[in-house]
Amino acid sequence: MGRCKRRLAAGIGRRPAALVQRRLTEHTVASCLSVAALGDGRLQPQILLAADPLGPAAARRWAQQLGVQRGLPQGRGCLGLRMRRQLERAWREGSHQVVLIGSDLPELEPGDLVEAFLALERSRLVLGPAVDGGYWLIGLSHRASAPLVSALFSGMPWGSAQVLEQTVAVAHQQGVEPALLMQRRDLDRPADLCLWR
Repeated sequence: MGRCKRRLAAGIGRRPAALVQRRLTEHTVASCLSVAALGDGRLQPQILLAADPLGPAAARRWAQQLGVQRGLPQGRGCLGLRMRRQLERAWREGSHQVVLIGSDLPELEPGDLVEAFLALERSRLVLGPAVDGGYWLIGLSHRASAPLVSALFSGMPWGSAQVLEQTVAVAHQQGVEPALLMQRRDLDRPADLCLWR
């Protein structure tokens, strides 16, 4: 309990922000757990909670409390490096499609995730555009090339309003047309709480 987004905590305090983060994480996990039921048996996702800045034992305990199969630390580095690490770990373990999402998505629906996995049957890359100019979801199929993966996760202005635009531009430079999902709003700042009840 006590761990939360810094920008949110700066506006409402650490404990209230931690409670909001817990509710958002529970919502995210519940949405993920519902994916298999909506996929007509075609989807059997493995859910992994990559936590920051928890250690291995704490990440495992938190995942178990939430009903998630696995929990592990995100590790050090910028957001791009931490996401790339999870993607490459999943591929090493035999996954054919990997979808990464944050735990700050009050509008997330299980159908969004089903749509992302189905989009990866047609495209090597799927993105969920965020209202703030970033993305709330990125998914790649194992057919994605190493140069594409490297370009997508390095040199991005993380946290800025240009992330989605630059990500799409990088994909086009690599000859990939990303599939785009519905635009969603994430919850970063105290003002965002007004839109979420």
